[in-house]
Amino acid sequence: MAIATFKIWRGNASGGKFVDYTTEVEAGMVVLDAVHRIQASQANDMAVRWNCKAGKCGSCSAEINGRPRLMCMTRLSEIPLDQPITVEPMHTFPKIKDLVTDVSWNYRVKERIKKFAPKPALADGTWRMQQADIDRVQEFRKCIECFLCQDVCHVLRDHDLHDEFIGPRFLLYNAALEMNPMDTENRLGDLKDSGGIGYCNITKCCTKVCPEEIKITDNAIIPLKERVVDEFYDPLRRLFRVFS
Repeated sequence: MAIATFKIWRGNASGGKFVDYTTEVEAGMVVLDAVHRIQASQANDMAVRWNCKAGKCGSCSAEINGRPRLMCMTRLSEIPLDQPITVEPMHTFPKIKDLVTDVSWNYRVKERIKKFAPKPALADGTWRMQQADIDRVQEFRKCIECFLCQDVCHVLRDHDLHDEFIGPRFLLYNAALEMNPMDTENRLGDLKDSGGIGYCNITKCCTKVCPEEIKITDNAIIPLKERVVDEFYDPLRRLFRVFS
């Protein structure tokens, strides 16, 4: 049985520090297992958020050795154990206690987005979609709202533009609605203005940390940017509006 050292951030909104813990680790363990073992034996008051332990609830998001990851999906076999493993809360959101952050801002953003507005049913009372349209938006439904993409996004993380930019998670959410052929709402103006889509410089950092491997940048953000440009910045369209 191997021995590993973990440097876990302990504190609250007022401040904190890294505390070293040494614990035994076994084959097959993930970081969350080790944190639970430390919590049970050495730090009973340590706060850590988790739920399913299966990579589907998005609760145990943290930063492991500086990278946003799910603790339950990060195997210790993937990490060198000859050096201390750092575990800290997500940087982009306010700290509550230890590894728990306040992610409520994300839910307030979601409330502002125009909801799905379906077109009227056909004469026989049904709606019809092409399979290609279904396949296109199906990927976006895999999001577990772990908010790791929000955490790694430099617009939020480094520039703190939470009042001006909704982040990759909600650009993805907008894409799921905008690309649904049954939807009649137009969100392009909101994406340009209050959504701040122009801040995204498509570095794909959000795609790299997504545990569901959703191609956030290529399949959601870039197509949305193209739609916004077509709508508001295409010179031919602007000329057409002048003479129409």
